[in-house]
Amino acid sequence: MDQLTTDESAHRRHPSPARRPRRLTAGDRVALVAPSGPIDPQRLADGTALLRSWGLEVAPGEHLLDRHPVHGYLAGTDADRAADFRRAWLDPGTAAVICARGGYGVQRMVDLIDWDELRTAPPKILVGFSDVTVLHEAVCLRLGLPTLYGPMGTAAAFLGDPATAEHLRRTLFEPATTRILTSATAEPLVPGRAAGTTAGGCAALLATDRGAPSARNSFAGTILLLEDVNELPYRLDRTLTQLLRTGALDGVAGIALGSWEGCGPLDLVREVMLDRLAPLGVPVIWELGFGHGPTSLTVPLGVPAVLDADAGTLTLDEPVLGEPDA
Repeated sequence: MDQLTTDESAHRRHPSPARRPRRLTAGDRVALVAPSGPIDPQRLADGTALLRSWGLEVAPGEHLLDRHPVHGYLAGTDADRAADFRRAWLDPGTAAVICARGGYGVQRMVDLIDWDELRTAPPKILVGFSDVTVLHEAVCLRLGLPTLYGPMGTAAAFLGDPATAEHLRRTLFEPATTRILTSATAEPLVPGRAAGTTAGGCAALLATDRGAPSARNSFAGTILLLEDVNELPYRLDRTLTQLLRTGALDGVAGIALGSWEGCGPLDLVREVMLDRLAPLGVPVIWELGFGHGPTSLTVPLGVPAVLDADAGTLTLDEPVLGEPDA
């Protein structure tokens, strides 16, 4: 099954973003913010040191080490977490906003942000995954910018796996070198090729965000990225069924699946994916290598790409980030 020709018109309806953040260079300032769960100080120190080793100036959010006075699973109050994100995004000297960790909490603060105000700022890079999925969607839909679904500043893979950190570094500084995404585990779940604009993230967040102001009506015309963590097969079935029943997957061009860390036996996870996604009749890659796994790729969202399930590759049409003088 080769869908590249039939999906070409949908691909062209999703052109490259008119605005792209520029790639990073040595000396750039990046902001670290905590929009979700609380931060471990030692992991923060280690992550900050790694970013500084790349020649970056790291600016911590004012409330980065806060903890909510009642709900200890949150990094500070909703208003303070939103304020840190706002300040970082509006700061003209900040080139990227890197989330320190996921957990839970973005859905509580995302609607406190004045997105019209943020649209007046120069384009910035957003980095994060997991709970940050909701921010990726908001930045794409409200600001029209591509983002990076990749490791966060205190994430275990970022701190403990050199390959994960290096792929993020190259995506930030040398994005032309990371246009072709693949991994040793990538293989066709449903064969074929398709073109579309990348979107998605953590499956549970995409499902629970249905109907919210930060959610799109559907992922029609996209190459949809899906991954998750600590969700047993029946819960993954429920998540995918929610996306199917609400029409979110109507017209999707292709699907790239990431890691399923802690989700039970992978053969059972694979069977759920095949059962729920194969009837869509679009190419699906199994285990492209992004998400919550011990090693992880950084995957750009909001950029035109070609998915080749048979080859196990996702190839961006162009680098996600522009040149410094662009």
